[in-house]
Amino acid sequence: MTDSSAQTHVVVVGGGLAGVACARLLADDERARVTLLDRNGNHEFQPLLYQVATAELSGKDMSFELSRLFAHEPSVTVRTAEVTSADADTTSVTLADGDTISGDVLVLAAGAQPNFFRTPGAAEHSFPLYSLSDAIRVRDRVLEIFAEVAAHPELADEGALTFVVVGAGPTGVETAGALAELTHNVMPHVYDDLSVARVRVILVDLGHTVLPAFSDGAHEYATKQLRKRGVELRLGFSVTEVAPDHVKLSDGTSLPTHLVVWGGGEMAAPLANQTGGLTTGHGGRVDVLPDLTVAGHPNVYALGDFANIAPNAPGAEPLPQLGSVAQQSGDWAARNILSDLDGTGRLDFEYHDKGIMAMIGRKAAVAEIGEHRREMHGRVAFAAWLGVHAQLLANAGAQARAFTSWAEEFYVRPHHRSAELLRSSTSDSLHIDWDEPRSGEQV
Repeated sequence: MTDSSAQTHVVVVGGGLAGVACARLLADDERARVTLLDRNGNHEFQPLLYQVATAELSGKDMSFELSRLFAHEPSVTVRTAEVTSADADTTSVTLADGDTISGDVLVLAAGAQPNFFRTPGAAEHSFPLYSLSDAIRVRDRVLEIFAEVAAHPELADEGALTFVVVGAGPTGVETAGALAELTHNVMPHVYDDLSVARVRVILVDLGHTVLPAFSDGAHEYATKQLRKRGVELRLGFSVTEVAPDHVKLSDGTSLPTHLVVWGGGEMAAPLANQTGGLTTGHGGRVDVLPDLTVAGHPNVYALGDFANIAPNAPGAEPLPQLGSVAQQSGDWAARNILSDLDGTGRLDFEYHDKGIMAMIGRKAAVAEIGEHRREMHGRVAFAAWLGVHAQLLANAGAQARAFTSWAEEFYVRPHHRSAELLRSSTSDSLHIDWDEPRSGEQV
């Protein structure tokens, strides 16, 4: 047995794709021991949270206990704890209970939080999608709204069945498409006598296209598919206010709604502001050197959505906040840590670009694969989307059971599955006060 005092102690903050990838690779080397810290104690597969929110998957399909993932890795200690600050000089972190944990190497992979861009009321009244609890809140809110409208049909005349999604990037587009399918195709199986004719799903974005990072062909295809599913597009307008019963747009109009799903951007988790002065850039994320360490702190790494990771090329823009970037950066950081132990020297991060993709609805997706962005639409893109997410799930430690459940239940009998999930859910969201006065123009 290896003497733990002789092992390099790596403290990893965050149990997302980046943190888990780093810990998993280090677990295979007896020269390292890892303390993995995560506030919830679970690995939550964020790319598919919107499917939990729209009852396409259950929460257990996309959440995995970190202690079970590393149950057979004695060199990895998992601790459920919130990290409130980090000290790059001492490669240590302070926990919410006051404890301090120090290591030889510190890996910061604390993830992201929603960026509300100081929009009045957005933080208080909108529903972001950045954690499993967020996704369950959205699902419960949908269930609560439909239950109340079923009991009081007159509420539909007041816009109770209007749902607003903010942000036309992949999160917003995927959520809007799935929400439209849920409300039009699934809810009639839950409430047989409820008309869905008054349901409105509205996607709002300041930009003039959906999926702006994609090609013009993808914009056209995604727009057509969203409209086919009944999604209304309000492009070229920003949200200026979110209230309990409406949102205001930059053209002065007001949309009555009791569910605003916020997919309008993300920024680094709050820990980025408590790192002892580490340099941050776009989105409040920690800037890193090409080898993924922080300038002046060779034993401190920042990864995934917590970091601004730029390709090692002059003038290169930081890589997007994608699951593949997070996972690959976690692997790379672990390899560099082991390279230090080998004395072979670190390597600058080289991202293998798998492309970008988004699902608009069942059997409808857009994908631009690889560095040369081979473009695909429809069923072929849908298959590519499935394959990439299946690989990410497997690499994150999900067992075959999880993926089999996902594939069979979601794609073989999707509407039956969603109806079952909604019937079995117990809403615990806040009570909706339908009598609150509304202000602004009704549209």
